[in-house]
Amino acid sequence: MIVLAGPTVMLVAIVLALWLVIAIAATMMGIARARRADAAVEEAGRLGELLQGAPAIPLLITEDDRIEADPRLADWLGLARLPHFLSDLNAGGQAGLSTEDAAALVRDVAAARRSGRGFMRSVTPLGSTRVLLIQGRLSARVGHVVLWCFDATDMRAEIDRLAAENERLRKAIDGLSGLIEAAPFPMWYRGPDLRLALVNTAYVRAVEANDAADVIARGLELVEARDGKGPLAASASARRAGEITTRTVPATIAGARRMIRIVDVPLGEAGIAGYAIDVEELEEARADLGRFARAQRDMLDLLSAGVAQFGPDRSLVFSNQPFQRLFAMKPEWLADGPEFDRVLERMREANRLPESRDFPGWKAERRQWFLAGEEPTEDHWLLPDGMHLRILAQPLPDGGLLLIFEDRTEQVQLASARDTLLRVRTATFDNLFEAVGVFASDGRLHLWNNRFREAWGLSEEELARRPRVDHLVEVVAARLSNPRHAGLIRELVRIATVERRQRSGRVALTDGRSFEFAVVPLPDGNALFAMLDVTDSRRIERALRDRNEALEESDRLKDAFVASMSYELRTPLTSIGGFAEMLRDGYAGPLGETAADYVGAILDSVERLRALIDDVLDLTQVEAGSLPLAEEPVDLAALAEEAAAAVEPMAAAREIEFVVNIDDSAGSVRGDSRRLRQALDHVLRNALTYTPAGGRVLFDATGDEEAARLVVSDNGQGIPADLREKVFLRFHRTSRVDEPHAVGIGLPLTRQFVEAHGGSVELQSEPGEGTTLIIRLPRKR
Repeated sequence: MIVLAGPTVMLVAIVLALWLVIAIAATMMGIARARRADAAVEEAGRLGELLQGAPAIPLLITEDDRIEADPRLADWLGLARLPHFLSDLNAGGQAGLSTEDAAALVRDVAAARRSGRGFMRSVTPLGSTRVLLIQGRLSARVGHVVLWCFDATDMRAEIDRLAAENERLRKAIDGLSGLIEAAPFPMWYRGPDLRLALVNTAYVRAVEANDAADVIARGLELVEARDGKGPLAASASARRAGEITTRTVPATIAGARRMIRIVDVPLGEAGIAGYAIDVEELEEARADLGRFARAQRDMLDLLSAGVAQFGPDRSLVFSNQPFQRLFAMKPEWLADGPEFDRVLERMREANRLPESRDFPGWKAERRQWFLAGEEPTEDHWLLPDGMHLRILAQPLPDGGLLLIFEDRTEQVQLASARDTLLRVRTATFDNLFEAVGVFASDGRLHLWNNRFREAWGLSEEELARRPRVDHLVEVVAARLSNPRHAGLIRELVRIATVERRQRSGRVALTDGRSFEFAVVPLPDGNALFAMLDVTDSRRIERALRDRNEALEESDRLKDAFVASMSYELRTPLTSIGGFAEMLRDGYAGPLGETAADYVGAILDSVERLRALIDDVLDLTQVEAGSLPLAEEPVDLAALAEEAAAAVEPMAAAREIEFVVNIDDSAGSVRGDSRRLRQALDHVLRNALTYTPAGGRVLFDATGDEEAARLVVSDNGQGIPADLREKVFLRFHRTSRVDEPHAVGIGLPLTRQFVEAHGGSVELQSEPGEGTTLIIRLPRKR
């Protein structure tokens, strides 16, 4: 038995302890490694499951170009198994990659090893439609390259689709860019900082810049700031609102001041797009339209017809004054724009609508006027007070309605009166004594009456065919006493219808009747042919003509007898006067007082009879036109004084106040002083004769440069109106005459003498107020 010393035992114990510790540590490390191995196996399994489920298959290319890959890649390449080397991926042209793709892949791997950069390539296996996307990059191990193979078949289709879409969008963007560039109005784009980033050519022209770059560089704005708010502020406001904003502002476009409409379109954070439209003409048109609307409404206010206009919402937008008066509506109420139905109800309240049992239904029918399309609707209302209204409802393009109310009461009354007049005219036309026919402008008989048919012996059947005047002339020619006159009728109708001239004539028929006819052009282009049966009138006319000739012959004989007797009476009258003068002068011895009075009376009667015979002879000569008149200057003032002096004894004897006023302006005229003196004597004696005792006669003589004026007036009993002209008829005596010897030739002879001197005689008289006779004698004749 070996016995160890103490220190040795201690050393052995320490070694054994260390050995135990190392064993325990090794055991723990083994256990840990086993656990890590299990975890690694588990992780490898999990990674293997991920690789199996991944859309890509990894392919490891070693440094010597060997291939390590999942067998699934062989299926993708159409190979039974994967080759050992990268260059063998081409299987003789039957499967795998094409020679070009395999060679390109070898080059890509070599390039990746040299440059260390990854690559991507798209390949298509031979005999397959599969598209593989190969993405390669260097591995962590030197010289190794990892390729990831993706099945991009579906992706390729999507890529192709996206490529096509991208191409379409590119073309659309190009087209849109071209459209924006070619747009005739300015367009622009502002970036996020709201500064101009893009403008089109129209914008460049508008601001008169060199090009778009010049505009952007200088920041040339299309409109200037107004009221402290510029285009940037407006764009910022549109971006904050997130809505398209529109404003109309003035701007200087290509040197001209125009009104433009600015539209800002917010594009989110990308910025703001905008464009400007020249609305100068639109604004002018709008202003013109406003002026036209105002002028139209002013004109509508002047119309006699009532006008009301309703808007698309069926509220009243305009009414003229006749409408307000017609329906008794206050302007204040209408200014509130009442609705169509309310207006109708107010009309009904004012008793200005026709009576209707179903007012709601009637009102609904009128609401259909708004939906009547483009054609107007006409309606007629008979109001309770008898007024007749014609309503014209015209739908407006904006959905509104224009109503025109025309008062047709007078027209309806006139139409009724016209119809009555037409009936009366027809009845009158048929019952006229004259035969009347109306020929149209084409020569056809248009109208006729019964007398026309009877005058020509025509039947209703013949006239109903409306024969032409040529045919009618042929028919009536046989009934004329002179058939050649038939052509004259046709010619006169032509003259009336074509030349528009009136003609007349006379025709005789074979049955002894005579007709006077007249052809008159009518305003409508027709001709009126009227015939009057003058058979009896002709007979009476012939008889009257014979009687008139006999009377004229008797009158001539009477005048000759009067003239002859006047001359014949002068001889014994001269003898009587001579013997009476001899007796008065005492040739037969002295006469007693009584005998002297008798002789004086004989002489007065002789003188009066001599004057009467002279007057009758003068009157006969005047009417025969054989009265001689002297042509010498006549002093009218002196002549008037002589005439006044001659009748003063007569005025004194009849106790009549005789006032004479002879002015120097009476002057002189050229004529026969003896005949003018006779005229004055007759007028003065006539006035004194017909003025009662105690009356007054005024004699006034004045004149001017043109004529002299002699006026004789009295305050006698006057002459009635129906007798004033008769006093100038010879041998006519008025009922007021109290002079037994008056024969009524004084005033007729006065007029004849004055008119022979170119003058005139005017008689003014009223019963109970006296008579005034005015003689005017011209200075020259």
